[in-house]
Amino acid sequence: MGSSSGLVDWRGRPVDTRKHGGVRASVFIHAMVLLSNAANIATMMNLVSYLRGVMRMGVGEASTTSSNFFAALQMFSVPAAFLADSYLRRFYAVLLFGPVEIIGYVLLAVQAYAPSLHPPPCSAAAAAASTCEPVRGANLSLLLLGLYLIPIGDGAARACLPALGGDQFDPADPVEQRQAASFYNWYTFAVSSGGFLGLVFIVWAQNSKGWGVGFAVCAAFVAAGLLLWAAAFPLYRNQLPTGSPITRILQVVVAAFKKRNVLLPENPSELKQISKDDDANALEVLQKTEGFRCLDRAAVETGDDAGAWSLCSVTQVEETKIVLRMVPIFAAAILGYIPVPLILTLTVQQGNTMDTRLGAVHISPATLFLIPTVFQMAILVVYDRLIVPPLRRLTGYVGGVTNLQRIGVGFVAAAAATTVAAVVETRRKSAAVESGLVDAAGAGSMVPMSVFWLTPQFFLLGIVDVTSFVGLLEFFCGEVSTGMKSIGSSIFYCILGVSAWLGSLLIQLTNRVTRHHNGAGAGAGGGGWLDGANLNRGKLDKFYAVLAVIEVVALVIYVFLARRYVYRNDQRVVAQGEPNDGPPIAVVVN
Repeated sequence: MGSSSGLVDWRGRPVDTRKHGGVRASVFIHAMVLLSNAANIATMMNLVSYLRGVMRMGVGEASTTSSNFFAALQMFSVPAAFLADSYLRRFYAVLLFGPVEIIGYVLLAVQAYAPSLHPPPCSAAAAAASTCEPVRGANLSLLLLGLYLIPIGDGAARACLPALGGDQFDPADPVEQRQAASFYNWYTFAVSSGGFLGLVFIVWAQNSKGWGVGFAVCAAFVAAGLLLWAAAFPLYRNQLPTGSPITRILQVVVAAFKKRNVLLPENPSELKQISKDDDANALEVLQKTEGFRCLDRAAVETGDDAGAWSLCSVTQVEETKIVLRMVPIFAAAILGYIPVPLILTLTVQQGNTMDTRLGAVHISPATLFLIPTVFQMAILVVYDRLIVPPLRRLTGYVGGVTNLQRIGVGFVAAAAATTVAAVVETRRKSAAVESGLVDAAGAGSMVPMSVFWLTPQFFLLGIVDVTSFVGLLEFFCGEVSTGMKSIGSSIFYCILGVSAWLGSLLIQLTNRVTRHHNGAGAGAGGGGWLDGANLNRGKLDKFYAVLAVIEVVALVIYVFLARRYVYRNDQRVVAQGEPNDGPPIAVVVN
């Protein structure tokens, strides 16, 4: 069944593919993604500076608040996805929650602009002794309110815009099938472009013109993106909500448990099928598949079934199976993504100690984030325009390779990035020792080693985003049932949030274990591997080695699981006039 089947325009009428959807509709989605990410990525990357400088938080409190903000940006996509798939159209979910994000930035701008909403003034002596009073009480509550309104509003966009973009293309149409494969590449390009714009312009505004102006610019960017996207509402193909998918899954589990002793019929046609009276809102009919036979009992008619919690259709059972089959991939992806944000953050800290000169120009630390961003943008264009077409002709897959193969390439690049990072850090520490700069501080502490030694690991991180980021997003959006597309997007963002939280936990665990092993208070070399502010005395090279081991283990687990995964949708190129309803296919990663 083509994706345009069952879709409606803004008036609720069946879509006309000549007037609705396609590339022209997706352009407005990409525009909103670009502008909103310009604000959010700039805020994420520069938030610690604001919390420490203006709000006078300590290092630990500022880092924790910043990490929680990042995790909230990912995790708030879950409730928004539930509402979009269950009760609201995706368009209306974004339109409803988008202004909440703008209000969050406005509150931050007002607080940053008004000195009365800051911590009490701090004397020069107190600042030198790091005893300034941090933000507390009502001002802290206002700060947290502004910060967490942003994820509430942005969560709807993260959950719904990839799914809404996928709705604009019909996989049964050969031309639109290829355009759909490119949509997720250009979606990621819009994210990277937004990050580039934010790191260049918004970070400059925050640092040069003041945080009040900076947060006001963020609000303006989000508002402009929302208005531009909403203006194209007559062009969108809209998926009607189908009721709560979580309720449907729970009904299958409960009904299967009630009938755990019931024998399955030999003929699958005897199981309950979709009828006009029930499952009237179903957008697609799913055929029975092998596996999870215990759940098939939920569709066995016994004659005394009472309601939806006792008898479910085969389509409802298969929808549950789809989710369960993706759980192992979800878990393996979390493990594989743990090193990625850590490498990015720690690489920038490495760069802060190195020679940042580019000719006569010094590169600021915040500008280092531009390096992986530029790599992502360049690699995405090359991949989509130069690599995918010949790969498509060679393999027959619309994306050149399958989604899981693409994800696997990203994890290989992540393993290489951690290994390269360990080697470069070993070289950097040797240069510090040879130059007698191990304990140097201030302007003279710069290690005589160019920051461009970090280029290979930044390049590999760019490959990770081009492959794993896009692959995971497309995989979860494509594999879930039609009534769960927004939840598919939110599952992907949950991977980013959970892996970031586990990465912070890994740092704490590593410090605790190595601190205990070395002996607390043992002097310069007796703390944990990542304790203290002196990177030259730390053991970042060993921590990178640990990350490399974790990534290799994650890769092995992922390959084992991916090779056994059976796709719900055939990803092969659709020939003209050929329906895209082939049988499920097993992925081969190698």
